[in-house]
Formats: sequence, C-alpha cells, structure tokens
Amino acid sequence: MKKLGFIDLFIDEWHANNYPAWIKTARRGTEFELAYAWEKAPQNGRPLEKWCADFGVTPLKSMEEVVEKSDAVFVLAPSNPEVHRELAEIPLKSGKPVFVDKPFAPSKADAEAMFELAAKHNTPLMSSSAPRFSTELDAYRNKPGTTYMETTGGGRSFWEYSIHQIEMIVSVLGTGAKRIMQCGANDVEHMVIQYEDDRRASVTYTPNAPFTTRLVHEGKMIVNPQCSDFFPILLSEILDFFATGKSPIDTAQTIEIAALVAAGIKALEAKNVWHDL
Repeated sequence: MKKLGFIDLFIDEWHANNYPAWIKTARRGTEFELAYAWEKAPQNGRPLEKWCADFGVTPLKSMEEVVEKSDAVFVLAPSNPEVHRELAEIPLKSGKPVFVDKPFAPSKADAEAMFELAAKHNTPLMSSSAPRFSTELDAYRNKPGTTYMETTGGGRSFWEYSIHQIEMIVSVLGTGAKRIMQCGANDVEHMVIQYEDDRRASVTYTPNAPFTTRLVHEGKMIVNPQCSDFFPILLSEILDFFATGKSPIDTAQTIEIAALVAAGIKALEAKNVWHDL
C-alpha cells in the first residue's frame, strides 16, 4: 500500500479528524494507508503523539521526514490558508502528488506562486473545497449552458467559508470573472460576481445557512435545496489524483477561486461598489 502523510498547522482539527475514515472508504481506499503526520504549532487539542495513537498513525519530527517517507502528501490547515505556501514549499519540491486543503491560498499571487513551484519540480498539485463535488452539480460541472448561479452557505465567517460557495460557482461557470460587489447587510453578506460575457453569480453567506444552489441552465431554473455526499467524493477524487498524478481540476479555476475569495474579503470594507478582479 502507498503511504500518505498529513502536514498540518495543528493536527487536532476537523479535517484531520475526519479524513482518515473517508480515506478508508474511498474508491482506492485499499491502495493507500494514512501512515505519517506532523504538526507545526500544537494548540489546546490532542498533541501529535496522542492524535497519532488514536488513529494508528506514526508521528514524525519534521515535515521533511513526512515528505521523504510518504508517497503522497496532504497539506491541511483548513482554517489557515495564510500558512499554506510555507507548509507546501517542501512538498511541492518533492515531485510527489500534493493535495493542499481549502482555501488554497490567501491571494492570487500566492496561488500562482505555488503552482509555479510545483511545475518547476514536476510535482502534481491539487486543491479543492469539498462542495465542488456535490452530487447535485454533476450534470452541470464544467459543462456549457449555465448563465446564472446563486449559492447559499454558512460557517464561522465569510473569510473562512465563502470558499465553499465560490468553489461550486467556478466549478460550473468556469473562469472569466470580471468584477465583484459586496452588498450584504446586518448578518448577511451577499456578493455578486460578473463575468466577461455578462453571466452572473451570487454568494449569500449567513452563519447558519445550509449549502444550496440555484442555477439557470439552458433557460431552465434548477433548484438544489441541498448539497450531498461531497466529503466522501472529495476523498475519492484525491486518492485518484494521488494514484494518477492528474488533478480533476483546471489550475486556472483554482487560481481564480483564490482571487475571488481574496477580492470578496477585501470588498467587505467597501460595499455597494464594483471591485475589478
């Protein structure tokens, strides 16, 4: 079995605690084993040694050791995209497949730099928010015909959780966003995205909202009141990527998603005006 390694800012967090089970049940779960883990800055949760004992994983003393011993690497820190470039630097020089958790990067410049580093060292690189793989979007993802899309969702903050809605939008509408506007009020943030060809999309965030999508496809309104199965599917897609070295996601989409998230966060300071992407 191929060995997988976790690199994290602090290991006792929701993604690291749940990915091991989904790895085991993924399409290629019998081909891979979560074997190693390392954390940079322990928090108040379980220390690395305890976390590893609970999950049957070997704790290592450095990210270099994780990269050396693993066949493929997860760079996690899902709540701290500002550390992704630092945590991914050594993995991206390894030539081994690397998955960087969401949000991929805090800026378009960081996103481009990470892909450039990966390309320089022939390192396969993938990043995605899980809701991209919602079963409700299967018929529309990366296919022509959608002229409008709106999403809803919640979470701790727009800063951390808007990635999920934006990932879904870009997975359907693709790249080419031109500008954005924030026009929410009170505890609701509402972001409008305009595309070069005048398509539109909107992101509506409020803390307790479920993930939903509505889209106009070939002139018909499609309403999806839920988003299903996305985490198990995400892990299957990641293991396929680790096995083949081929990401299912266009690099340009991941870079544009980073740009949209960053622009959306910045635009919260100046609402009701357009901000060029």
